[in-house]
Amino acid sequence: MVNFGLKSSSDPKQLESRLKYHPEVFEFYTSEKYFTPEGLERLKNSIEEVKRLATDKIILHHPMMYNGDFLEVIVPEKEKPELYSFLMKSTNALLQLAWDYNIEVLVHGSYGQQTQKFLLMYSGIEVARKYLYDKLDEFQELGQEHIMFENSISPLFYFGNKKEDEFIYNKGYRLAYDTSHALIKLQGNQKLFLESLERLKKHIVHYHLVDTLGKEHDSLVLGKGITNWSKVIPLLNSEASSIYEIDLEDFNNPKEQVESHLYVQSLLKK
Repeated sequence: MVNFGLKSSSDPKQLESRLKYHPEVFEFYTSEKYFTPEGLERLKNSIEEVKRLATDKIILHHPMMYNGDFLEVIVPEKEKPELYSFLMKSTNALLQLAWDYNIEVLVHGSYGQQTQKFLLMYSGIEVARKYLYDKLDEFQELGQEHIMFENSISPLFYFGNKKEDEFIYNKGYRLAYDTSHALIKLQGNQKLFLESLERLKKHIVHYHLVDTLGKEHDSLVLGKGITNWSKVIPLLNSEASSIYEIDLEDFNNPKEQVESHLYVQSLLKK
């Protein structure tokens, strides 16, 4: 089985549009505006509403940006003190909610759009890589079963390379596997992509199911890209949760997410 998982912000209209479908998994998008007393209170109320009306399986997606910068885990405190402070503040705030409500937090190991800018703040990529894994170790210790780390399309924390996959697997992290990120990083190589899904399977606790043409971050409806879903679905960890992380024409209408689930259901029937 593949979970019926939806994603939205805590905006009341977005929330209502998702909850009427009674999703089995719900993922909250967060941004920097959430991390005020009022924003966190609104998020708490939204979590309680989802628990009451739909599901206890809730994931809080760490904010992607702060003040125009992507929230890279490798952000150095000395060079970017304000950004580093927000990284730590937001992570701790979401983890507190995760512990309080017995839910989970998703943190991106890296992104890609600005990674090179941050890498230039280190003496070399291996130094930055070591710092990244030290910081993820720290977050893992704080979050334990309430935290997971998502793969990137950057030179850091990506899935698909056998050596890198094995290193990440041996770290014992709880993993969030974005199918499009892996396929884009592998330049559309389906064989390596499927091998990676199988290799990391036991440590994957959550999936972002999303299609792609394998060239850029396009976030397509399932069946509209190059992903061979009939081969992907049998490789998914049946104990993991999942959502459809698809670009929407209208943020108040999750029809592209729902369409993706119907596509999966049609494959399962076959």
